Amino acid sequence: MSIRILAVGKKHEAWVTEGIGRYEQRLRKPFDTAWQLLPHSARDGEAARAEESERILAKLDRDAFVVLLDERGRNVDSPELARRVRAELDAGRQIVVVIGGAYGVSDAVRQRANFVWSLSALVFPHQLVRLILVEQLYRAQEISAGRSYHHV
Repeated sequence: MSIRILAVGKKHEAWVTEGIGRYEQRLRKPFDTAWQLLPHSARDGEAARAEESERILAKLDRDAFVVLLDERGRNVDSPELARRVRAELDAGRQIVVVIGGAYGVSDAVRQRANFVWSLSALVFPHQLVRLILVEQLYRAQEISAGRSYHHV
């Protein structure tokens, strides 16, 4: 079982593909990732948010532990993230991380999320968020294994 990442938007840009690849080579089950890119809507604003959110909800299994990336979510440090991810993996739950589109996600997606996580109070481009996410999953893996990648 891999950590599934649902991301709205275009495929990874070359520099993002290279960076993600560097971390994905180091990720080992159950921390490895599987990407599913969903097309962004041709609409604007609320119409785009609604359409993309419907696509996201259609891809979520009922029993999955859903993590929504959102700048209004909760900030956690790396050790706490490692504990949360490890606990869900140890419980045998599928983890799905959702990266919404440019207009965000609907309240229905936010309500479906088991955890709403903010990488930062800053807003990052979607391509960069993908890279940061994979690096943080790698860091969580290393913390969980007691290795020295993360120094406190």
